[in-house]
Amino acid sequence: MIRREVVAGDGRRAAERATAAPGGRKRSRRPKRLSIRTRLTLTYSGLVMAAGAALIAVVYIYTRYVALQININAPTKDGTGPPAAQTTATPQVDTNLFELLSSIMHSAVGVLALLVVLSGTVGWVLAGRMLRPLSSMNTAANLAASGDLSQRLALVGPHDEIHDLADTFDHMLTSLERSFSAQRRFAANASHELRTPLATTQTMIEVALSDPSASAEDLRRVLGRVLEANCSHRETIDALLDLADAQSGRLAREDVDMEATVRDALGLLAPQIAERGLRLSTHLLPARVPGDPVLLRQGVTNLLRNAVRYNNDGGRITVGMAHLADGVRLTIRNDGAQVPPESVESLREPFVRGEGRGRTRGSGHGLGLAIVTALATAHGGQLSLSANPTGGMTAILEIPGEEARAEPQR
Repeated sequence: MIRREVVAGDGRRAAERATAAPGGRKRSRRPKRLSIRTRLTLTYSGLVMAAGAALIAVVYIYTRYVALQININAPTKDGTGPPAAQTTATPQVDTNLFELLSSIMHSAVGVLALLVVLSGTVGWVLAGRMLRPLSSMNTAANLAASGDLSQRLALVGPHDEIHDLADTFDHMLTSLERSFSAQRRFAANASHELRTPLATTQTMIEVALSDPSASAEDLRRVLGRVLEANCSHRETIDALLDLADAQSGRLAREDVDMEATVRDALGLLAPQIAERGLRLSTHLLPARVPGDPVLLRQGVTNLLRNAVRYNNDGGRITVGMAHLADGVRLTIRNDGAQVPPESVESLREPFVRGEGRGRTRGSGHGLGLAIVTALATAHGGQLSLSANPTGGMTAILEIPGEEARAEPQR
């Protein structure tokens, strides 16, 4: 008896282990529900059947107890009939009445059954048509989960809630496809940009080591070139970190003096401006906005550095500020080579330089505008780029904020 109890207990524990989830908790098997289409069809049919049954009941009660109730003991209205005492009820009247009611009930039940079948058929067809976009959406979602983001619903028809949902779903897939494509390009370009300085450094070191007659001066020259390549590599890594910080959305909200930020950036670039003989004109206004001071300083510096780097020798740079209703607008215009209008937006992408896509000869790492675009988005603002008809570009950075305000003139 004791052994059977132990076996039974082990069996129960084994069954519990078999139905337990990997985390130790028991799985609750939820019963599979009917499809939405089936439930809608049953709802339509149930409503028609309930309404029909209620109508039949009302007609039956009215016919049985109101409309066909005959007072056979009452005299006629004109007084020509027999006296009430001489009128007797005949059973034939009740028999005819019940036969009529029975016939009406049988006909009504038959019609109700036909209506239920018809409503179920129509409800099934209509539910299928209304839910067809959801089936297409499920197919597109499964394809997206497997990595194919090219599927689109492109729903046609009246603009109802399902149509709006389908449009939103298509917009989401388009945004995801664009983001993943940009991520793949970024990964490929970043790998190339980070690998090139390392390969260059390795080549210079190997050449120096393979030359047994290399003098100390030769080695010093090689080390200088290695140091230069290492600095370029470090700048690229720092720019990648700045881009990651800007895209993370984690901002230090402080009260930032935009006028001082622009003046500091101009002071930092003053030697390069003087070296190239650039003409600088500024129109700055006292203004403060809430934001991350480090990222805003980096963004303003990147815009001004591009205006210096991609300018003509002796060209002009114009820097202006304006107050918005809820923020500040910074406009930077520079002279330079002609920029095709169709390639302006591509300059926002990482590792795209002034000459076009991909890696080109130049001193920039191709991340400046990508960082500014990311930090503008993180601050709820925007960066607008346009090609000047006479050459060069114009960049407009807008930083909004409820706390944005103009400083009083001093």
